[in-house]
Amino acid sequence: MSGGSSNNTSAASQANPNAQFKGNVDSYELPWVEKYRPQLLKDIVGNEETVERLQLIAKNGNMPHMIISGSPGIGKTTSVLCLAHELLGPAFKEGVLELNASDDRGIDVVRNKIKTFAQKKVTLPPGRHKVIILDEADSMTAGAQQALRRTMEIYSNTTRFALACNQSSKIIEPIQSRCAMLRYTKLTDKQVLQRLREVCEAEGVKYNVEGLEALIFTAEGDMRQAINNLQSTWSGFGYVNDENVFKVCDQPHPVVVNAIIASCLQVNVDNALQGIHQLWRQGYSAVDIITTLFRVVKFYDGMPEYMKLDYIKEIGLTHMKILEGVTSLVQLGGLISRLCKLSMDPSNFSP
Repeated sequence: MSGGSSNNTSAASQANPNAQFKGNVDSYELPWVEKYRPQLLKDIVGNEETVERLQLIAKNGNMPHMIISGSPGIGKTTSVLCLAHELLGPAFKEGVLELNASDDRGIDVVRNKIKTFAQKKVTLPPGRHKVIILDEADSMTAGAQQALRRTMEIYSNTTRFALACNQSSKIIEPIQSRCAMLRYTKLTDKQVLQRLREVCEAEGVKYNVEGLEALIFTAEGDMRQAINNLQSTWSGFGYVNDENVFKVCDQPHPVVVNAIIASCLQVNVDNALQGIHQLWRQGYSAVDIITTLFRVVKFYDGMPEYMKLDYIKEIGLTHMKILEGVTSLVQLGGLISRLCKLSMDPSNFSP
């Protein structure tokens, strides 16, 4: 009997090759960034004043053309999507066109796709307009932006545009003058921490305080990156602590960088250079090392404020030289010598 049943199973799986995987379909879940993306404006973390303005627009219904600018991962696109959901309700699918930088957005797309959507008749609630969301609009060519300007003018009675970008200066002046400008600031550590805790609780993630602090340190106010790193660490290691987070993010560990700064403050050049060489041998680029140096100095305890400013100035100048393509390890060595010199007694340099 058992032989017969196994034959039946194998025959069934041959007839339908996907049958054996059917039970696992539910186990493939959304990335947490999408799973926990806010659906309503009131759920958005940070930038309270700007979100309040959007809530007023959602309530009154007359949405202007708008440009939302700010760093990546702070809720620009999410805000616009929430606004469109609250404005259009069930008509969201027919009434919204979303284009990303990954889509081709040359002049032809503006002339064809955007124009066609703007001309399309859609039944919407009274006082509402169709919404065209252009994500990363600062990567559009100047020609496409010029064509967009005319389209915005002609169809403003039925269609409103929301442009999300990192740098508003890359949007041409004629478009800027037609739009309300909303600027988003980076999220505070406290806001990112609160959201991470909510996600950890919902997913049953095991973590320690140092792990969450490491996520905040690596994210630098970018909520998307913080949640992605959280999911990667949990999936890879099953426990979120600082060591695992820095393995996933592949950034120099702040403890090592802390030791380098401490050596500079004690004018121990050999130790500080040894720390830099250790990071270099581990394969970290000069940009990784210098950005971590900057962040560690910024929050370093027990360093006078004037000394912090001098250190940050030197780190900034070296960062600029490295980005210009100058030999990196030599520049890092020079930086260490200058930081040690700042910590020395000025009387040593008197003639």
